[in-house]
Amino acid sequence: MFYGIVKGAVRLPGYERVEHLVEDIETLNRRLVEEGCEVEVTAASAHAYAYLADRYYLMTAGASMGEGYGPILVARGRLQGLRGARVAVPGRYTTARLLLRLATGGGYREVYARFDRIPGMVLRGEADAGLLIHEAQLTYSEMGLVKVLDLWEWWSSVARGLPMPLGVDLASRRLGREEAARLRGALQESIRYAWSHHREALEYAAGFARSGSLEQIDRFVRMYVNERTLDMGVEGRRAHRLLYEMAWDERLIPEPVEPEFV
Repeated sequence: MFYGIVKGAVRLPGYERVEHLVEDIETLNRRLVEEGCEVEVTAASAHAYAYLADRYYLMTAGASMGEGYGPILVARGRLQGLRGARVAVPGRYTTARLLLRLATGGGYREVYARFDRIPGMVLRGEADAGLLIHEAQLTYSEMGLVKVLDLWEWWSSVARGLPMPLGVDLASRRLGREEAARLRGALQESIRYAWSHHREALEYAAGFARSGSLEQIDRFVRMYVNERTLDMGVEGRRAHRLLYEMAWDERLIPEPVEPEFV
């Protein structure tokens, strides 16, 4: 998504320099939520936005939304159930964790771990099950793991055809709506640039992957960088509102959220 900006092919209006800070998603979430970090534009989990809505706009570009796929709960073999099980999840503020709680009602013991360490934890018996995001959604069977729950299947049964919210890009409210909208436009231009220079953008992105062949990474990128990434549309907005309504109904977020899109 950011390749066109990082390469310098897309300029951000009014900014002479762009500093691109690369972190895993939960590190970004925690810096924003727990440390009060303030940046102009940031990636975050849709779940984390429930703690940040007073400080950030939710951009209609840059979102990762599942349609036909999403986070997957895996184990070494069949489980009798999740009650009392140790479940490795990729962070307190990840949307995958929130979706799992909504889908199952909880009752398991959460073990927080960085997303790329979760498959190994399950294989070594350090967790009874693990919630997979990113490339491991495509490679878990090659590791000898089996699917316990596909969160997309659950979401599609309750969301009336809406896509699944996962990751978002946020713009600081300190910028004002007009400036935030200009930055959103630059991000859209960067996404279009990556599409038109797919191979070089893919090779750039592959440098940040923890697993998978270039072909698998290409498949993963195409899953989550698509037309809804360019603009989530009306259905994408409805999906985010539904997620926050469901989360508040179960009191899994601190207060009701009405996202302000830009």
